[in-house]
Amino acid sequence: MGDIDMTDFTVPRRRLGVAGPDVPQLSLGSWHTYDRMDFHDAVDLVAHAVRWGVDLFDVAVYGMPGRPPAFTDVLFSAIVRAAGLARENYLLSTKVWLEGYPAMSLREQVERAMFRAGTDHADLAILGDIRDENLDLAQLAWDLAELEQSGLIGCWGVNNWSATAIRTIGGHASAAGSPGPQVAQLKYSPCRRSIADGAPFADLFAAGLSMQASDILEGGILAGKVAPTREIGRDPGGVRERIIASAPGIAEVAADLGATPAQVCVAFALSHPATATVLFGATRLAQLADNIGGLRLLEEVGAAALRARLVPFCADREAVSPEGP
Repeated sequence: MGDIDMTDFTVPRRRLGVAGPDVPQLSLGSWHTYDRMDFHDAVDLVAHAVRWGVDLFDVAVYGMPGRPPAFTDVLFSAIVRAAGLARENYLLSTKVWLEGYPAMSLREQVERAMFRAGTDHADLAILGDIRDENLDLAQLAWDLAELEQSGLIGCWGVNNWSATAIRTIGGHASAAGSPGPQVAQLKYSPCRRSIADGAPFADLFAAGLSMQASDILEGGILAGKVAPTREIGRDPGGVRERIIASAPGIAEVAADLGATPAQVCVAFALSHPATATVLFGATRLAQLADNIGGLRLLEEVGAAALRARLVPFCADREAVSPEGP
């Protein structure tokens, strides 16, 4: 496929839901990204990303009880200043964790997160996993509506929610005067397809919900790092060993297409009609440029042909319910 020509290149944009902003088709996450980088390299990476149109940054705090505190979001606040970026030059996404809610209000949590990130608002807030079956979705919707109306967040979405939970909070949001969830952040790759490709979410997507595809490389495994040394995401369905076994086959498909495995995974995620943006981490400028090449691959090969080549690598078809968690 060859390297993409970055001269005067800008990553195309898609609408987030029906009431969200236009977002770049690629977005950068920060799960222990900037705290693993040389500061000067991080500034260069972020500056180039914005120049190429990749201006949506997920800067959620990933600190866990009993573990060392995370500072990648605090570093991001210094990175954007060093890169000379004004707040209007980029879009900011944050996580809202539900484990401490409602004892810690959503407002307090988001305000603290924005203080760490060096700004006064998030363009997008993503609600974390539901771990309490008694969570009051009606009150949650009203609290989110208040944050939208106050300007603290622009819009919101969910991460790893079931289709039923999304429909339920959508109804409560409408009653609260909120547009409701605009995006579902879902694990999506040639190996993890059951939820995003299933009928329950197809109905939600048809109604206007967008997808933010995440974990597209399974923590680097599908890019060839079959024994990652850093913490990676959860393994729904317990299919990671199958995914590791699929990595060589995906690499063969990539080689046959004159592309890299990362480009194949980016192109696959973008081939889903509901995908508004693909979220990934990058610690080197070359990684960012390589992933951008996935856009050219999708254009050259076509969505249908690419998806057909990758059918054999679906690992979660019988292991994960299409309904979601």
